Amino acid sequence: MSTPPARAASTAFATYDFAGRVAVVTGATGGIGRAVCDSLAAQGAIVVNWDLAPGPDDATPAASQCQVNIADPASIQRALDATLARHGRIDFLVNNAGFAGSTAPLDEYDPAEWQRIVEINLIGTFHVSRFVVPEMRRAGQGRIVNIASLAGKEGTPNASAYSAAKAGVIAMTKSLGKELAKTGVLVNGIAPAAVETPLLGQMSPAHVQTMIDKSPMGRLGTVDEVAQLALWLCSDSCTFSTGAIFDLSGGRATY
Repeated sequence: MSTPPARAASTAFATYDFAGRVAVVTGATGGIGRAVCDSLAAQGAIVVNWDLAPGPDDATPAASQCQVNIADPASIQRALDATLARHGRIDFLVNNAGFAGSTAPLDEYDPAEWQRIVEINLIGTFHVSRFVVPEMRRAGQGRIVNIASLAGKEGTPNASAYSAAKAGVIAMTKSLGKELAKTGVLVNGIAPAAVETPLLGQMSPAHVQTMIDKSPMGRLGTVDEVAQLALWLCSDSCTFSTGAIFDLSGGRATY
């Protein structure tokens, strides 16, 4: 298999002044979450990583960490209390933590794993949001960015649970965006196609090549590209978008 190289790192990315802003990023120990975390910190934000299993000290060098199971409301409450006690506010929430699970036809899927995938990706995003939204509403400002997936729009064969969960995240983003439209809190989502992360190493080369072949650009996305879109959605440059889903698919998305 010949995999096209990922997009080279750019020196022309936009810059933002996030000094004094506090960001919570779930699942920021690795992959997309870490890229978002580090990119926010590079623009001056104070970043807190809410992750189930925080990595080594150098995994998120610019972030403080709270051990959080997003499927456990009590765990989220403790993290929220600790974050507010230390920083006093939350300006940005990036709901990134998720779990892809195994692949299998729907009628062969383990019901327990199907439920766990929905519990983490959809219900976990709901729980984190319901704890953080009241703080943002009281402040009269905030940005919520939900990391969904193109699977939630297209439906990926043999990934019915993940597709259904991410479709739920997309719908929830649209609903919450409307609910908060007049509060100063904007809620948007990102729907990436396949992104080059260590998780791809768990897939067969043939499966990865199939994903690449579906992209008109003929390549995978990069975590930095996801992070740059998340930065704009958190920024003061984003003022009239809420309840929206932004594709990041190299041209693959059709609606």
